[in-house]
Amino acid sequence: MSKIIQVKDKKFAVSIPEEKIQAEVKRVAAAINRDYAGQEPVFLAVLNGSFVFAADLMREIDIPCEISFVRLASYQGMGTTGEIREIMGLNVDVTGRPVIIVEDIVDTGLTMAHMLDTLKKHNPSSIDICTLLLKPGKLQVSLDVRYCCMEIPNDFIVGYGLDYDGYGRNTKDIYTLCD
Repeated sequence: MSKIIQVKDKKFAVSIPEEKIQAEVKRVAAAINRDYAGQEPVFLAVLNGSFVFAADLMREIDIPCEISFVRLASYQGMGTTGEIREIMGLNVDVTGRPVIIVEDIVDTGLTMAHMLDTLKKHNPSSIDICTLLLKPGKLQVSLDVRYCCMEIPNDFIVGYGLDYDGYGRNTKDIYTLCD
């Protein structure tokens, strides 16, 4: 029987166990280590959701690099507001450097498109997207997601950094909303 947790007023069941998450993080990190050998990328983690993924990913990266954080907001409760607010901006010079955006989940792609447009103004040598989860069925914009741990359906999920109204980030597994 699947493990069920309660987050606020909703019940969630395990959909991606910790072992699978960690295996995919290692796979993606190995690809980044290979593709960026001889370079010194800046990892730009998008808060709040990516902090757990970014920490695990960084522990698997063995090339010289930096990590910095930005905070954007587009979600409230269980849905996107459609409006992207920059709460905490870029605080490292990325001019002429490769940038890898670390995101917890790409669903509509609107936040990522906004971030790409903003980053391009800082003249990095390249920008790649690294996401834990991708919802291809929900994308509203065309994105080149070079590094993706897993593709998932349009379910609402929590855990491993992802939240429901600020809660549920503190699990090792990823959970899907029960019907």
